[in-house]
Amino acid sequence: MNALAVLPPTEKRKQFELRALALRDFAGVRPDEALDPFALAEFARLLVVDFDQIKDLSAESREHLLGDGMNDWSGGACSRPLPNGWRIVILNPAHGVQRNRATLMEEISHVFLGHTANRLAFRTDAGEGARAPVARDYNKSDEEEAYAVGAAALVPYAALRRLVFAGRTAEEIARRFRVSTPLAEYRIKVTHLWAAYKDASAATNQHV
Repeated sequence: MNALAVLPPTEKRKQFELRALALRDFAGVRPDEALDPFALAEFARLLVVDFDQIKDLSAESREHLLGDGMNDWSGGACSRPLPNGWRIVILNPAHGVQRNRATLMEEISHVFLGHTANRLAFRTDAGEGARAPVARDYNKSDEEEAYAVGAAALVPYAALRRLVFAGRTAEEIARRFRVSTPLAEYRIKVTHLWAAYKDASAATNQHV
């Protein structure tokens, strides 16, 4: 297979793809096989803890996190490791298994890419003696790379390209790789396959 069919056309996406392929190779999955982040998490020393296992969380906070605020967070890993070196990961149970898989894959990517864990801290700009809302460190470059590499590991370009040119829908591709339809569409768009995807879809509809 030539390089064009294996890697996306832009240099930035090529680099993301190569890192994702290294992750898939480490996991030992076939090129067209769905990757299971939950099986890979242990190699990143990430312990996935069920949301219901969180102690000392008030009923009000729990209701907010799973109710009005459920779209404000997807999950994350604790910046401070456990005594054995592992870090706890908590996923939003209201988001469903496909989105949880993507969130966990992003956290795994942070580890394999050697990113520094984000930290939470009280802000100090709210006046003397005040304890302002918690502020979170945010490295835009790291976050973009981890999400992109994680998404590429879940939906690899070479297999995605073949499915797009075969006229498969985003829903079918999502089911194939056990991800959400929006994630499948994201991968189609960022790898510059969207035009081919729309053309293939139109051709398929004409023959129905």
